[in-house]
Order: sequence, then C-alpha cells, then structure tokens
Amino acid sequence: MLQSDEALNTLQKCKFSHFGETLAFLICYDASECWTREFDGRVSGDIDASIVATHMMLEAWELGIGSTWIMHFIPEAVKEEFDLPDIVVPVCILVMGYPAKEAVPSAQHGMKKDLKDMVTVL
Repeated sequence: MLQSDEALNTLQKCKFSHFGETLAFLICYDASECWTREFDGRVSGDIDASIVATHMMLEAWELGIGSTWIMHFIPEAVKEEFDLPDIVVPVCILVMGYPAKEAVPSAQHGMKKDLKDMVTVL
C-alpha cells in the first residue's frame, strides 16, 4: 500500500498517467509461490494477482471508493524504486479515491461487442 507523500511521489516515476491519487496499491506476485502448469510451464501469478486486484476494486466500490487499474507502467522502475526482489513481479497498480460528483465514464465505457462476436458455441 502506498500512502505517504514520499511513496506516491516515487510512484509517479514508474507510470505514465497521473490521477492525483492519495492511495495506491502495487499488485504483485511472488514467482516462487506460483503454481506452474506442467505441460507448458504457464505460471499462475498474473491470473492470481488479477483476481485479487479485481476483488479489491469491487470491495472498494462497495465502500464508495473509486479505483483505476493501471497496467501502463514501467515494471523495471517499480522494482527499482520500491526495491522489490527479483522474484516479485508487478502486475498492475490500483489507484484509489473518491469519484468527483461531476465525473463521468469514458464514452468507450458503454461500448460493447455483440455476444456472437465473443463466444463460440460448439
């Protein structure tokens, strides 16, 4: 959890978007703790961390707190600036805050693909 002015200022060096956040979470996984699928070596870390981040966002919303998932960041900078061990892999940054009353979702937020374009029934 990043909450101090120092930590939040350091975070700005690691990402391209700036939200004026007062609270952020670095969502990472420990590669040594992940399950690995034997037949192709696929590691579960990204998936597990994504599930955790999604649940954090849903719980925050229940508390009236907005969040933004940031995936456009510099993982090497996060590892260096926050002195993360090599085995720890950053997946996303969640910034949290109270949505402004005048805030509206992006126009793209309501755009949806037709279900037949996303699902194949066999």
